Amino acid sequence: MEPLTLVVIVAAVVSAACWILSLITKDTSWVDRIWSIVPIAYVWIFAGAALAEGKDATRLVIMGVLVTAWGARLTFNFARKGGYTGMEDYRWAILRARMTPWQFQLFNLFFIVLYQNALLVLITLPAQIAWQHDAPLGVWDAVFAILFLVLLLGETVADQQQWNFHRAKARAGGHFGEGFVTAGLFRLSRHPNFFFEQTQWWAFYALGATAAVTSGLGFWGGAINWTIIGAVLLTVLFIGSTIFTESISSAKYPAYAEYQRTTSMLVPLPPRRRAEEKSPRPA
Repeated sequence: MEPLTLVVIVAAVVSAACWILSLITKDTSWVDRIWSIVPIAYVWIFAGAALAEGKDATRLVIMGVLVTAWGARLTFNFARKGGYTGMEDYRWAILRARMTPWQFQLFNLFFIVLYQNALLVLITLPAQIAWQHDAPLGVWDAVFAILFLVLLLGETVADQQQWNFHRAKARAGGHFGEGFVTAGLFRLSRHPNFFFEQTQWWAFYALGATAAVTSGLGFWGGAINWTIIGAVLLTVLFIGSTIFTESISSAKYPAYAEYQRTTSMLVPLPPRRRAEEKSPRPA
């Protein structure tokens, strides 16, 4: 059995389990709970296939190690926030209240379960390219692997800063600062953890593309190949999710509009000046 076929079978079983469990428990966060786990399995399926076939699996093993590190960190962060204790993502509850029951169940099946599980397969498919093209490692493999680790470190720092803020907010009885984190990396981006999360998968895509280019494929079909759809769709998902999340934050925190005006949404950039800083001083 080809590794891609096995990945699709595993994804189908996982999707069915997430949907059935969401109906039984009336909790639609099951995909959130497997988000950081199943990509590890998918990449190691490709790496295991390469090893079993006697191919040069070095690149795939590196890809597997990188995704395992990504998944371990994300699983830890999700767990400490109570993600595995039956707590549903608050955004799903808001959407459920805005829809009729049958509308939400269609949304649950087609977007939360099927689309997101398909996306978890798609973002790992650069490993399919690396499995097909077991070219020797080169300088660009090192560049993109190191970039992945730097981005992983950035996301770790951002999540820790956010965790520290919410812990301090909880100790203060729910009222702390402006109500949302604006210090550290959050001074440069409203969602630095989202930025680092997305760009890690672009670096992962680049590793697969490097295998194709090293094997003799050119720009089209090599550097730009069909597996780019995973990174593109992940970015689209994060942008849509960020816009929805910010609509909730804007309604909840009066100061959030100014934060949006002065701070980049995703890409870390120097903050823009506040409105009061632009106003001329009285004579």
